[in-house]
Amino acid sequence: MDFFLAICLVPLLCSIICLWKLFFQWRNSRCYMLAYECYKGTDHRKLNTDSCVKIIMRNKNLHLEEYRYLLNTISGSGIGEETYCPRNIIAGREECPTLQDALAEMDDIFFYTLDRLFERTKVSPSEIDILVMNVSLFSTLPSLTSRIVNRYKMREDVKAFNLSGMGCSGSLGAIDLVQRLFKSYKNAQAVVVSTESLGPNWYCGNDRNMMLANCLYRSGGCKLKKKMKNKFHQIFTILNLKSIARTHLGSSDEAYHCSIQSEDEHGYRGFQLTKNISRVAAKALTMNLKVLLRRVLPLSELLRYVAATRYRSKQANFQPHEANRVGLNLKAGFDHFCVPPISSDVIDGIGKGLGLNEYDLEPTRMALHRFGNTSAGGLWYVLGYMEAKKRLKKGNKILMISFGAGYECNSCMWEVMRDLDSSNVWKDCIESYPPKTLINSFMDKYSWIHDECLSFVRFDWEALRTGITL
Repeated sequence: MDFFLAICLVPLLCSIICLWKLFFQWRNSRCYMLAYECYKGTDHRKLNTDSCVKIIMRNKNLHLEEYRYLLNTISGSGIGEETYCPRNIIAGREECPTLQDALAEMDDIFFYTLDRLFERTKVSPSEIDILVMNVSLFSTLPSLTSRIVNRYKMREDVKAFNLSGMGCSGSLGAIDLVQRLFKSYKNAQAVVVSTESLGPNWYCGNDRNMMLANCLYRSGGCKLKKKMKNKFHQIFTILNLKSIARTHLGSSDEAYHCSIQSEDEHGYRGFQLTKNISRVAAKALTMNLKVLLRRVLPLSELLRYVAATRYRSKQANFQPHEANRVGLNLKAGFDHFCVPPISSDVIDGIGKGLGLNEYDLEPTRMALHRFGNTSAGGLWYVLGYMEAKKRLKKGNKILMISFGAGYECNSCMWEVMRDLDSSNVWKDCIESYPPKTLINSFMDKYSWIHDECLSFVRFDWEALRTGITL
């Protein structure tokens, strides 16, 4: 009898040991954020109305119809007049950027933010175990991660990863990579660098699908300091990564080509955004949230959704237009929403689709207005606004969503570990936000360009460009 009991207890004991190991593996692989730092350019690189017009007028391939398109796009984009652009564009060298221009742009963003990040966390670069870099449109030899390792004299065994081609989704993609690496490297510290290279990728042609990127994208970037060691989480960390989900639609030709770097018919290289991108993004977001929300929303909200959906389906024969109006209440599981600051129309669309109000979307609109679309770094300007406004309290849950080329959609849930009110990139201007109006002055100054009389007038565009440039 004792022998039989012992045989029965062995599998039970093995199961307990396996569960115990899995618990500690899960506990030790959790990802905490210690600090983040966003880039802020210098005043002489600000793109106000006059600076934008000078850059536009330097493009000899643009004429009246293109000017009208650009005016409509910029005036309705939600971008203000204090965003930043690379030095070579301000200097008028957008048509012939050099390798040094591209490296100088990266160095400026990298070292500005990393110096402040290391100073804030009181961590030496030699203590970093993992370094992940995300820059989509620029790759060098040696890699950009090697450039950082060399500058800060990091250890020989630092695990460096250089990601490219992921677009605005790269930041959350890098975070996912770090979280997975934490399962293999115990008690590790990681730094994630996310930015974009604009200087050598400015489009100088007249294809409207490629001109759009010039209107939206601005200089920016962020650095994130992460740690997996559990004992630090209550005192030093600010955020705890609870869950992350990634969706990639690259197997679809439509999705693959809707956001892609290419050359126009005249050989000008740029970043093309097609008309299909809205439909692809909506599909990717729907598929992605199906994965994330079932993990993080309360069971009561999931059950309510299932019951309401079935009820609506039964009523669909009588009221077809009502059948698809049932949606999950995201506010049952989240307190704040970091929507990507892409453009005003995109923010409106995401807000409507997720059932968010103006208070929820305010941080994203303000980040777009003040800093523009900063690609992979944009979400952290949104988070910075929330922190500067003292919205982030201990225990709050944050939903982050990002889209990127491929086509890819990533999302994650953060838990705030303590009340956050540290000074950040917003400290010099937070008191003036939100402004009374988000409308920029482009239309006020240049609405005359829509006058139909101009269509019948022959301009000497070269003389006009020279006059405005001077």
